[in-house]
Amino acid sequence: MAQVYSYKLSQLTEDLKAEIVFQSSDYEDVLIYSGDVHRPGLQLAGFYDYFEPSRIQLIGKMESTYMQSQISEVRTRKWEALMRYKIPAMILCHGAEMTDELLTAAAKYDVTVLGSAEDTTDIMSIIIRVVRRAVAPRLTRHGVLVEVYGIGLLLVGESGVGKSETAIELLKRGHRLVADDAVEIRAIDVGVLQGEAPELIRHYVELRGLGIIDVRRVFGFGAVRGFQNIHLVVKLEQWQDMASYDRLGDSEETVEILGVKIPTITIPVKPGRNLAVILEVAAMNQRQKFMGYNAAVEFTKMIDKHFEDSGSE
Repeated sequence: MAQVYSYKLSQLTEDLKAEIVFQSSDYEDVLIYSGDVHRPGLQLAGFYDYFEPSRIQLIGKMESTYMQSQISEVRTRKWEALMRYKIPAMILCHGAEMTDELLTAAAKYDVTVLGSAEDTTDIMSIIIRVVRRAVAPRLTRHGVLVEVYGIGLLLVGESGVGKSETAIELLKRGHRLVADDAVEIRAIDVGVLQGEAPELIRHYVELRGLGIIDVRRVFGFGAVRGFQNIHLVVKLEQWQDMASYDRLGDSEETVEILGVKIPTITIPVKPGRNLAVILEVAAMNQRQKFMGYNAAVEFTKMIDKHFEDSGSE
């Protein structure tokens, strides 16, 4: 069974720099399990079909103005109808006024209410970014994650194949390390994987013969970053004379991680091959593909056209 992750409401309050308007008795123990948020306009109008109470509820100008247009008895009934679902918390955005009816309903159903002067959209984006990352499904994979020209390269392969040594060479060439040996991977959004190092080994690299290297002190703080989206998986393997390796790059291979398919390539390793340069080219080539240009496809089209033209003569 997949592990379920959560985020503490008290931590979110700090992240938002929000004011606690009403604090529930279990405030310190409230956990958020969903990175999605909800503006309960339809619910305040009485429609509760498909309502998801596990989400943070945001009250913006539209909702607060609507509620202010109602008489006191109606406001009480509507707030209580929402609060009885025991939502994780309600956040009043745009400096929305805390009415007596809302305070009474929050106290009756013991639901935390927070206040913020920030725009509703800004609050929503912060919650989605912070909480969705915290509760995202994840796994730890053996490998090295580096950022090269803005592209996240996840280097995988047998122990001793040269992943860490290649990462050091890339650092010397101005690129950045995210994680060595173990990479924590999270599915933070649809089709998006993000990797980081476990806290205990963050910014450290193990080099056989030298031991543990603190990358921040040796190469400077600009040589590391906390996390990085993964764009390409690079499998390093020892060169095998009888093996068949892709020479054109026209076949797009992928590997599935946490349900997300990521492009992958295999790089054979042998003395004399400069892996750092090869990976720089791989990163630049991947950027071109993201921008709609595939050199292998264009080359194949050019060859086909050449033979077509030759055959028509």
